[in-house]
Amino acid sequence: MDKTILEITSLRDDEGQNYWGKKSYLERIEGLEQLRKIIFGYDPSTTRLQRTLTITKLKKN
Repeated sequence: MDKTILEITSLRDDEGQNYWGKKSYLERIEGLEQLRKIIFGYDPSTTRLQRTLTITKLKKN
């Protein structure tokens, strides 16, 4: 992806609606996820759930 190109278009332009309207819902979600990674960044170390280990001692009766 070439990040040096900037294109400004009108918000009333139907080209974007036609493009995404032809895509399946999975392709739309993938596009949204790609935008999220670009805006908020992508850190592979945070993609996994963190596990918490708790050690407890049993009471003797």
